Amino acid sequence: MLTDDTDLVRAAISAAADAGDRDVPVGAVVFDANGRELARAANAREALGDPTAHAEILALRRAAAVVGDGWRLEGCTLAVTLEPCTMCAGALVLARVGRLVFGAWEPKTGAVGSLWDVVRDRRLNHRPQVRGGVLEAECAALLDVFFRTQR
Repeated sequence: MLTDDTDLVRAAISAAADAGDRDVPVGAVVFDANGRELARAANAREALGDPTAHAEILALRRAAAVVGDGWRLEGCTLAVTLEPCTMCAGALVLARVGRLVFGAWEPKTGAVGSLWDVVRDRRLNHRPQVRGGVLEAECAALLDVFFRTQR
């Protein structure tokens, strides 16, 4: 069971290693309120040919199946290596995730403060706690290495 935010993001870094060669190495892990891992996933858009197969979406789906409460992940924490995009931020709000902890900021598509701030929008009925920049350099390095090899 993990409770320290750096340990949570380290688990997400570990999950990112499961991304295929063509997928951006982003990892996400969902933990319950006691720090027990419920589900993990890596980006699989290319592997699955699915534009929604972001690590966060896949991990949220798997965690919801484990919890067995339909779709509510209240009290859970989502740890991810990269600031979620609009789709993923919206999904974690809709799933009622209690906390979001992420590594690297994403200035081009980030929806947790960089470009947009979906999770803190007061018009929504759920706003998770957020902590960004945890192990930021390690998480950013995963992306740097991937994109350097793609060019």
